[in-house]
Amino acid sequence: MRLAGKRAFVTGGSQGIGRAIVDAFAREGAAVTGCGRGERPKDLAEHVTWHRLDVSDAKAVEAVAHIAGGTDILVNNAGVQVEKSVVESTDDDWDLVMNVNCKGVFNICRAFIPAMPQGASIINIGSISGQAADPSMALYNASKAFVHGLTRSIAVDHGPKVRCNAICPGWIDTNMLEAAFDLAGDPKAARADAIARHPVRRFGKPRDIAAMAVWLASDEAGFATGQLFTVDGGMTAASPLNPGLF
Repeated sequence: MRLAGKRAFVTGGSQGIGRAIVDAFAREGAAVTGCGRGERPKDLAEHVTWHRLDVSDAKAVEAVAHIAGGTDILVNNAGVQVEKSVVESTDDDWDLVMNVNCKGVFNICRAFIPAMPQGASIINIGSISGQAADPSMALYNASKAFVHGLTRSIAVDHGPKVRCNAICPGWIDTNMLEAAFDLAGDPKAARADAIARHPVRRFGKPRDIAAMAVWLASDEAGFATGQLFTVDGGMTAASPLNPGLF
């Protein structure tokens, strides 16, 4: 029960990584509040509070932050992706990705930080795509680079009261990953090649990211701030050569 007595607020908490974090925090004893654009998930534990929230709406975010009255742990997980290059992207694509992935993180942090107590922890979900560009994901790549930069700024500007770190997931087995593989000419072959590039020989699971989030939220990570923690099964540690050929 590493988070007993702590309050946690998690955006994008209905599915995937966000839902895994909500469930993990609850198991570790935190009083968890989740939010998302949709209705409360039917299988969500009864003791988890839920808000329907568009994180890109600053006024709505401020209202929810006021209701919450502060939190010890803040997780910015809400995110969207558009599978296009720069020249293919429209103004609507820009507005969608940047409003959620960038403005949403900014809105949440700006609204919650003033009421967060000494020793609070902010965990932003970045991506290895913010460090090395995935093809045909221009806006998503750029938005995650923004999240990484904002993470460092918050750590510098708001320490020692607040710690702020980012988790940079690799290829996690979610709907977003499936959408990326759908771009390939042969999705099945692309998936097999991708797995071969992971020393652990599998894609990540949402629970793998949740485990890192629990540590960063806990007092055990009290000396960790302003950092980007890559959790990618070793993929970015390897050279571009396909290990299956050797």
